[in-house]
Order: sequence, then C-alpha cells, then structure tokens
Amino acid sequence: MTISAIIFDFDGTILDTEWSQYESVSREFRRHGVEYDLELFRSYVGRADHPHWSELLQGLIGERHDIDEICERRMKAHHDLIEATDIRLGVVDLMNLADRNTLPLAVASSSPLEWVDGHLTRRNLRDRFVTVATRDRVANAKPWPDVFLLAAAELEISPSECLVIEDSTNGVTAAKAAGMTCVAVPNPITVGSDFSHADLVLDSLADFRAEAFGLVPI
Repeated sequence: MTISAIIFDFDGTILDTEWSQYESVSREFRRHGVEYDLELFRSYVGRADHPHWSELLQGLIGERHDIDEICERRMKAHHDLIEATDIRLGVVDLMNLADRNTLPLAVASSSPLEWVDGHLTRRNLRDRFVTVATRDRVANAKPWPDVFLLAAAELEISPSECLVIEDSTNGVTAAKAAGMTCVAVPNPITVGSDFSHADLVLDSLADFRAEAFGLVPI
C-alpha cells in the first residue's frame, strides 16, 4: 500500500467536540425534565442530515419555551467544555510523522468551514493542513464520500493513496466509499460502534505504527 497523504476527520478525531456536544445538549434536556438518548446521538455522529437537537427538545417540551435562549445557553456551555479539552492523544505525533515522511495533510469534516477553521486556528493547527474540506463546500456530507474526494482533489493525490483517520461509523463509510484506507480511532461517544468496515481500529492514535503503512518512523 502506498500512502501519499493523510486526511483527518475533525470533530471527535482531532478535538473531542462530540462529548462536549452531547454533554451540553443533555444538560438542556435534563433542565426540562427529559433525557437525550445517547444511542440516537451516536447515530448522528459524523453526518449532517439529521434533526437539530433543539427540534427534538421542542417536540418533547412543547413550544412554550424560548428555544433561541436555550440554544444560546447551550452553545456557550459547549464552547466552554471544548476550551477545557486537549487535542486528542497521538494527533500531533501523527502530524509530525507526516512531516517526517513529507506527506501533506487535510481535514474532511461534516461540520461547516467556519467551525473547523476556527477551532484549528485557536489550537495553532490550521497551518499544518493544506486544505479543509467541509460540508458547506460539497453537495453531500458524510456518509457520502464528497468531502474526502474534495480533500484528495485539492491535495492532488489519488484517493487510493490517502490514509483517513476517523472516529465514527458514518465517517468510515464515507472514507471507504471514496476508495481510501481508513483507520478508526473511537472516542468516548463512538466507542462500541460498528467499525468492521475500517481497515484498522486503534484505541488511540498513540498506538499508530508507521511501519504498518510503509512509513518511516520519527
């Protein structure tokens, strides 16, 4: 296998924004005496074509509450939780490994560009990526392959020579549909999901072994 580029998912892979998303939304559900189903949220991870959580909450509590106020409070809690979150273990090491092997890096995400670029910039990571392919730049988000194919095109690398790092079932599905090799690294939300279609599943990117992909270790 020839690896000529590495493409990272963002949410839950580079930064665990998925736990903060679930926790901050769950707080609002609990505030109104209802629960946000973890399995339902897990099925949404990695894709954009699903109901917004506020629609689900409103359906449970009725329209007597100010949803805009609820969403504003939830978003602040979400960002506060994210700011207290470290870059996931092994991510920077893999970026350094890519540099050692002169492999260009990209991000392919089902989130919008403003969200991904903003967080990468705040963590001083944006300059490490040649391109950021996001849902607002393609016709279809994951589990369709569009964002991965866009990333490969902008890297000018064949999809078959791209190694993808993903955390969700939907993300792995999209990467494999793009014809790419995919390593799944679950996070606390996606652990236990079906990753049987991934080429490799790791508990952590700290367990990534360069030699397994024909790369020169640091």
